[in-house]
Amino acid sequence: MTNMLSSIIAQIYLIFFTFSCTICLALEKHVLIKTTFLNNNKIRLFILKENYKMEPNQKKANGLALIPFAVFVGVYLTTGITLNAMGVEMAFYQLPTPIASFIGIIVAFAMFKGKFDDKLSVFLHGCGEENIMIMCMVFLFAGAFTSVSSAMGGVDSVVNLGMTFIPPQFIAAGVFVISAFISISTGTSVGTVTAVTPIALGLAQAGGLNQFLVVGATIGGSMFGDNLSMISDTTIAATRTQDVEMKDKFRANFKIALPAALVTFVLLLIFGRPETLPAVQEYSYNIIKVLPYIFVLVASLLGVNVFAVLTGGILFSGAIGLATGSFSALELANNVYNGFSGMFEIFLLSMITGGLAKMVEKEGGLEWLLQKISKVIKNRQTAELGIAVMTSLTNIATANNTVAILIDSTIAKDISKEYGVDPKRTASLLDIFACAFQGILPYGAQILFACALMENLNSPFQVITQCWYQFILMAFAILSIFFAKGVDTKKATN
Repeated sequence: MTNMLSSIIAQIYLIFFTFSCTICLALEKHVLIKTTFLNNNKIRLFILKENYKMEPNQKKANGLALIPFAVFVGVYLTTGITLNAMGVEMAFYQLPTPIASFIGIIVAFAMFKGKFDDKLSVFLHGCGEENIMIMCMVFLFAGAFTSVSSAMGGVDSVVNLGMTFIPPQFIAAGVFVISAFISISTGTSVGTVTAVTPIALGLAQAGGLNQFLVVGATIGGSMFGDNLSMISDTTIAATRTQDVEMKDKFRANFKIALPAALVTFVLLLIFGRPETLPAVQEYSYNIIKVLPYIFVLVASLLGVNVFAVLTGGILFSGAIGLATGSFSALELANNVYNGFSGMFEIFLLSMITGGLAKMVEKEGGLEWLLQKISKVIKNRQTAELGIAVMTSLTNIATANNTVAILIDSTIAKDISKEYGVDPKRTASLLDIFACAFQGILPYGAQILFACALMENLNSPFQVITQCWYQFILMAFAILSIFFAKGVDTKKATN
């Protein structure tokens, strides 16, 4: 056994050594090399062509260029796992993601060849790309709208409006629908879970209903809205990185999410009936304060420019807040700024991750990954499956659906172009699988916040197993991969 293990290690070392020598010779001496492995661990290198240089249009491939990205994800994941083992609450959210990304950037500057000024130029070019900056600005405007609308009482009115019209005999299904509406209006699943869960738990206890099922329905509805909302950071990231309009992504996404939501709704109607009808309660709401959310949703679906939509939403909410005495003009200004500040982390992460991705791309990391993926991906269907799996794994590693989309967006875009995947489909798949897995991670913010509000909870999996919508959504998404039409089902050729 020892001799066998030593032989295997020796083979791995020889392969790694030969690969390293080949890369070094090819880069430094401009020599095209063929490597042959013989018996007894002997290696023969054949120089096929001296003074070999890449063709002008040939992209270089370098797997080592992906190390900075691996460091970024590794630092974030390791920190979360370590803190979780130590019993720290919200372990995966203790280390700010821009710091983990910044460590990866330092590694990139240290290992990539060239002058410091040249590397800095590439990094800044990536940070300042038009799509990156548009995405960052949309984040700020969305944050301001959410902050102002919440301050004028919009969230409370939406929640109470929904709870007023839930039939007592359909608590679980009603909570699912209300959570979906609130999340799609506000663009935040975590905020929806925090706002709705306490009320939903009270209704479940009063009706003798399984509290885990009701909370699972709340989280499911929240993820439905987060996935489709025009002001959700996941939607913004998915659409801007894939160069598609929000309304187009919404339509592609809706075709998958709606059937999943309908199936979930029917199941909740059947299995979510309370043993006893809870007493009807009165909830105070102001329908006027709900209108800004409806305005933003409708205007976005009509294809109005996102900046015009969000600016109109901010002004609409601000006017209602001033008219109802919810805040003064100075407080309105502060609410807008607080919205900007609340988006600072995702703004900074988006910008510096764009710079890191540009450096990795220039060094051939993405090309290397594409070449490896092309050995597995043969057509549009397998390309879409690859995007789905890649996004899911990244979200599992980061416990942040927006971060997962930002990390995977560039390679997903390249795969889509190579294999004829409609960009709307790519944006939709990125958002669907990032949100679906985010909603079932035991260390994800949605599950953590919901579980923190519950009593007599032995394990988060008591809630996760009742999050039916997320599992049904993934099933419908996978089915759609084999039935949806792409740009071209054959590998695209340039």
